[in-house]
Amino acid sequence: MTNTPTLSWPELRAGGLVFEDDEMLALDKPAGISVMGERHDTDLVRLAAAAGEELFPVHRIDKATSGLVLFARELRYHGDLTRQFQRRTVDKGYLVLTRTRGLPAAGTVELPLSVGRKNRVRIAANRGDIVTRVTAGADSADPVGHWSVPAGAVFGHVRSYPSVTTFRRLWEGGDVTLLLATPVSGRRHQIRVHLAWIGHPIEGDPLFDRAATSRTLLHSWRLALDSGGARRRLEAQPGSDFWAPVRDLVPPELPGTLSELLPWPEQVDQPEWPPQAD
Repeated sequence: MTNTPTLSWPELRAGGLVFEDDEMLALDKPAGISVMGERHDTDLVRLAAAAGEELFPVHRIDKATSGLVLFARELRYHGDLTRQFQRRTVDKGYLVLTRTRGLPAAGTVELPLSVGRKNRVRIAANRGDIVTRVTAGADSADPVGHWSVPAGAVFGHVRSYPSVTTFRRLWEGGDVTLLLATPVSGRRHQIRVHLAWIGHPIEGDPLFDRAATSRTLLHSWRLALDSGGARRRLEAQPGSDFWAPVRDLVPPELPGTLSELLPWPEQVDQPEWPPQAD
């Protein structure tokens, strides 16, 4: 399990800064520290405030998750940035490592979520009611999977939340699979619960492995949204702690070739950052 980092805000900011402009700050958050919240001893918002910088979270990622998280620099920018997440115009990509095989090349997990005992997020249906369909992909023979539950099987005694996660398999070898996961809906613990309930839990996830000794191998890798009058595409490469639990099971060149596995689409309006001096 990952302990909360003991770095100060100036250290976290300097070491994790991905991008900033007048509107927002994008930070590569270490695993083991929360974005904000009363249930935690400390968080990024409190650390920043204690150091004299007020930030307004645009979205959240789990304490156990590393990677990109966005903050509005001023309250007047917060509404526009959060609305982009609410309207699902933000492109999101998470890297996932599992100690399993057998997932199709791509898939959609369309399983409703609910909150059960002890505030635990779970699927709002019995596991036996999950329907799995695997078909040939539209452009190739690579299989595409779909997981859902019939409407009549969704629990009626608790509130349920429609939730959709898509994934793409980036690499597979031995008993390790690297996925790019995209939460189409943004529910708490969504990627973690969806993958676990279809039989492919994220390595090191304490929600489903109480004996986990490594950090949770889930990383917020890419975000694309509108900022400063242009489409801004941000990327934070996972650190060595993400690869360490499986370093003997993946090719040594894999961490350095992620962008080649899934290049960004061509883009003509990406402003240069950091800006070059005149």
